[in-house]
Amino acid sequence: MNLEGKTILITGGARRVGRALALAVGKAGGNVVVHHSQSPREADQVVSEVQRMGRKAWALQADFSAPRQAVDLMEAAWRLSPLDGLVNNAAIFEPLGWQESSLEAWQRHLDINLTAPFLLCQAFARMFKGDQAGRIVNILDWRALRPGADHLPYTISKAGLAALTRSLAEALAPRICVNGIALGAILPPADGADSAGILAQVPARRWAMIEEVTDTLLFLLGGPEYITGEVIHVDGGRHII
Repeated sequence: MNLEGKTILITGGARRVGRALALAVGKAGGNVVVHHSQSPREADQVVSEVQRMGRKAWALQADFSAPRQAVDLMEAAWRLSPLDGLVNNAAIFEPLGWQESSLEAWQRHLDINLTAPFLLCQAFARMFKGDQAGRIVNILDWRALRPGADHLPYTISKAGLAALTRSLAEALAPRICVNGIALGAILPPADGADSAGILAQVPARRWAMIEEVTDTLLFLLGGPEYITGEVIHVDGGRHII
């Protein structure tokens, strides 16, 4: 998909999946605003790589544990360049069951994984003046559509984001398309935790190729404007088990 001349804000764009998403937008011709919370060096590296592609790129910091910073981030991004798209990728993921989930952990997940994306979507919609449809893509998890007992605050926050995706698809139509990508086994755990049992529950029996994720993002950012309110699972079939 050609994103030539488009500017996309990607939250959590400095590391891991977010980094791959940012670089994919640059390779497709888009300019990128790379948000980070506590990774300035990594964010600057992504910016440099995108700029070497001949695109414009900027790094901006915001801490979504204070969700109102999301509005400040959107305003700062818009001062750099009018935006055509928003990718809500930043999230925290803590392995907490219901017994271990404190009120603080619950609120932390809601603030970062749900409230900040809501505020970003709201601010984006208020500022968007594009001639073509704006695009919002929320990065979800297969758990959001199949909630279980594990990772409770994370799962509930992502389930809320899935519901927000569909609600905003209706509320913001026809000016803005809102879709989601529900991920599964994309990258091994960052903390080096044992992941041997993960693939046993994935029908595809393998980790995703990162290009499978980035291709899906580019399709939703640059593909048909008639697709909205959709959640595409990129999880090797994990959600059907």
